Formats: sequence, structure tokens, C-alpha cells
Amino acid sequence: MQLDLTDRKLLNLAQREFPLVTRPYAELGARLGTSEEECLARIARMKGEIIREIGGIFDARVMGYQSCLVAFSIPEDRRDEGARLISQHPGVSHNYARTHQYNLWFTLALAPGRSLEQEVARLAQAAGATQYRLLPALRVFKIGVNFDMVEGKGDTGALKNPAAQAYRHRPPEPLSALDIEAVRVLQQDLPVQPEPFQGCAQRLGLTEEALFALMASLAERGIMRRFCAMLRHRAAGFRANAMLCWKVPEAQIAEKGPLLASFSAVSHAYQRPVFPDWPYSIFTMVHATTLEDCKGIAAEMQARSGVSEFALLYGAQEYKKERVRYFAEDTSTGSGQVLGAPGGVR
Repeated sequence: MQLDLTDRKLLNLAQREFPLVTRPYAELGARLGTSEEECLARIARMKGEIIREIGGIFDARVMGYQSCLVAFSIPEDRRDEGARLISQHPGVSHNYARTHQYNLWFTLALAPGRSLEQEVARLAQAAGATQYRLLPALRVFKIGVNFDMVEGKGDTGALKNPAAQAYRHRPPEPLSALDIEAVRVLQQDLPVQPEPFQGCAQRLGLTEEALFALMASLAERGIMRRFCAMLRHRAAGFRANAMLCWKVPEAQIAEKGPLLASFSAVSHAYQRPVFPDWPYSIFTMVHATTLEDCKGIAAEMQARSGVSEFALLYGAQEYKKERVRYFAEDTSTGSGQVLGAPGGVR
């Protein structure tokens, strides 16, 4: 798809500053110096191919979910079939083949009361994994994917919400019945029409004014990280991605973690556990237009951070990339149990 400069500016705005107002596309058009009709037409044209969806992004941990990055080592001749089985799990959002002995990496989210260890062991057996590691986030240094469509950079900078950051370091709190229903509604793709929030408000039995107040509350409490357009990064031109894993001693993590996260090309940065066969404590995700760009970013990060040892794992194949649907029926085992109500409903 050919994109002009206005398309690219619109994509940047929709990713970072999607207006939570009655007529958001009119507001986006006004910021770009164009009409609501033209803005709607441009969004509709890009929807599906460039824009994956427009909706709320939620914090699994704050809602009481358990989540984990998982690394599998699977014989190459079984990798595709194993990846297919893993992608069928409703709690799996991202599933990539990467260039390493651990050649399949995926994220898994489960509601309370279910064991991550048991679920991963079940998946490992089904997929034919010979080795695997559970790598939960021990500390979050940065989270927020934003593709700068004008400058062609992999990230336009971290989105900071101090109040939400504070909630991430607290034990999960019970969600109200209205909170849970709001998550169910707001994680759905927003319609491309002049007043798209009307349907959301009606489903929740609220006025639009009350809906926007509830969305602000969800953001303030760290439940909703943001509401935005999410792009298909490969279709948007960012065809290369790399997971850069850094060997940082425990005593230096508090210093090196924020430093590695500060690079504009880094979208995610976490501290994760180390193992005898996996000594890398800090994980950073980089998106770029080419693999050579990823190498250049890695070299710059190494030089500026002073961290000499790292592993660069390219994304060799994308098997699945979509959001987990929270508080939805779990169809992975046919049990019909609900992936929701973490911590109880008050």
C-alpha cells in the first residue's frame, strides 16, 4: 500500500494520541488540517492491511493475570507444527521463530488459579520441545510499541503514565463487574464511523461522558495502558525485529536496565531470570526496516552501555501476533471456563 505524508502523520497520531472524544476522527482530522470525512476514508483504506485494530491495550498483571515469555527448543523439522499447536492456545499472543538454540519464543497469559508451569509443560510435550525456559518479567524498564511512520524509526519514545507505573508495583486489586465488562468491550476493534464510542457506551449502559470517565479511571489505575491504533509492523515497513538479550550482572541491572531501555529504537525492556544455559538478564526488543539496521542499533547500544556480552535473536518467522482477549471463554481445553475475574469481582 502506498502511503503519503498525511497517511503517515495520521498513523503516528492514531498510535500515540487517539482522541477519547465523541468524534475522534474529526479531532484527528483537525490536528492534521483535514476533514473528518477524509480522515475516516484514510483510516478505512489502511484498516486491515496497515492498521491491525484500534482499541484498548490492557496490563495483564494489574488485572491479576499471570503472564510469561517462554522459550522452546524444538527440532527444526518439527518447529512449524509445534508452533501451529502453540498458536491455537487463546492465551498465546505472540509466537515467533528466532535464530537460536531456543528457536521458538511465545508469550502466554493465564487467569489466576491456573499453573503457568503445568500449562507450559503440557504445551512442550504437545509441541515436541526438547528443552524450555519460563522467563517472566522480574522488572519492567520500558513498554510501548510506537512506529514512527514519518521518520522510519522503530519507536517514537516511551509513553509514561506515572500513576499507572505505580500500580504495576502493587498487588493486583479486585476488578468491579463494570471494570471487567469495560475491558471486554474496549478490547474490541473500534468502528471506523463518525461517533464510534456510542456503541461501546450503549453496551455498558453508560453515557459517553461516563464512558470516557471510566476509561480515564482504567488508565489511572494502570488497567488500560492506552487506547490506540495498533499497526501490522511488517506491512508498515518494519520488516526486521530482533530480541537483544544482555548479560548484565545483578549488581549492575538497576543502572544498565534504564540505560538500555532509553534507546528510541527499543520498544520493550525487561529484567528476566537467568539460567546456566541462558545468562542474559535484560531483554530489549528492537524493530527496524532491515536486519542491518538491527545490527547497527545493537552495536550502538553495546558501545554506549558498556555491556560487552549479548545475544541477538532475529525474528525468523512470525506465527502469531495478536492480543489476548481478556475475560473471554477459554477454548483451549474445551472446558468452557472463563479466562477472567482475576482476584474476584467486587
